[in-house]
Amino acid sequence: MRSIRDVELKNKRVLMRVDFNVPMDENSIIIDDTRISAAIPTIEYILGQGASLILMSHLGRPNGKADAKYSLKEVALHLGGLLNKKVLMAGDCIGPEVQEMSRQLLSGEVLMLENVRFYPGEEKNDPEFSQQLALLGDIFVNDAFGTAHRAHSSTAGIAVYLPAYAGFLLENEVNMLRKVLEYPECPRMAILGGAKVKDKLGLIRNLLDKLDVLLVAGGIGSTFLAARGMKVGKSICEMDLLQECRNLLELADKKHKHILMPVDVVIANELSADATSMIVDIDAIPDDMMIVDIGPKTIKGFSMAISRAHTIIWNGPVGVYEYQQFAVGTEAIARALAASSAVTVVGGGDSAATVYKLGLEKEITHISTGGGATLEFLEGIELPGVKSCEI
Repeated sequence: MRSIRDVELKNKRVLMRVDFNVPMDENSIIIDDTRISAAIPTIEYILGQGASLILMSHLGRPNGKADAKYSLKEVALHLGGLLNKKVLMAGDCIGPEVQEMSRQLLSGEVLMLENVRFYPGEEKNDPEFSQQLALLGDIFVNDAFGTAHRAHSSTAGIAVYLPAYAGFLLENEVNMLRKVLEYPECPRMAILGGAKVKDKLGLIRNLLDKLDVLLVAGGIGSTFLAARGMKVGKSICEMDLLQECRNLLELADKKHKHILMPVDVVIANELSADATSMIVDIDAIPDDMMIVDIGPKTIKGFSMAISRAHTIIWNGPVGVYEYQQFAVGTEAIARALAASSAVTVVGGGDSAATVYKLGLEKEITHISTGGGATLEFLEGIELPGVKSCEI
């Protein structure tokens, strides 16, 4: 992968894709600036090399139309505070005025473009839109791992018109995931939660070739339990995928890999903060109840398995963690990973949110900034935003 370390940056205009799609409240106040902070090392390096910097990102889903609700103005202000310098804000992301602003930038100055998704050409990877973006810089740097699985103009299309390099964040994400998949210490483990098996069938199949143990829970676990003949009541369960799950279980047996599932669970009559809940073994789930978390015996068993592993990937909560009474299992998994001496990788999204909530981020080897990109990479799918820095 071509890195920004490999190119002379002095007096260059660097056009850099970042992932500043950060959560905001109703007053456009940034709730979590993790993604912005993650790009700071690359930004500071580029500026320190004597380049000017033009940043482009998306925010939300404006559906190809300009919408003040999704403006990056507040992000530019916030970034300026983190860098302790003024970040100029463009009124658009393409066009003559923006081109002139980029030409007038001095070394060490930063310009933030307006939301690239204000144009339908962005998500369509339209060559004309890609060309318009490319006019703003001399080289392209991709540091947006969170969107690397999208073949959009600002992540992939632009690399047709400018030499492309990876920023430190993208480089680190890819190197860490490759290390886990290709050079892992045994035993190697993946912990998979979340709601839908459908989203992770390819991932599970790929991981069975590369890892030794899979822990499955959450909605995924319910479907696998049903595939083994268990009654799961009103739990999330993809009945049309039971045979697929049986096939994966058989494949795991043939490959001598272990798929561990819950032995006891927390069940509830409904999904609410004051729902009535109880702990039962997996063979005692009433028809009118649903699985909402893993139980204490499962937590103990999963934690023991985690303590024995040398390489661990975690993606997806193991319960309905949005309600605190059903977050016990997910938080226990986070603590077990933090206590482990293994190389631990948390695949973004809800899993990462739990780690940060508990203040355990320093105990984890690597927390990915892109849940979707992480899943596709682990599934073995080529990511357009990574490929553009390797051609």
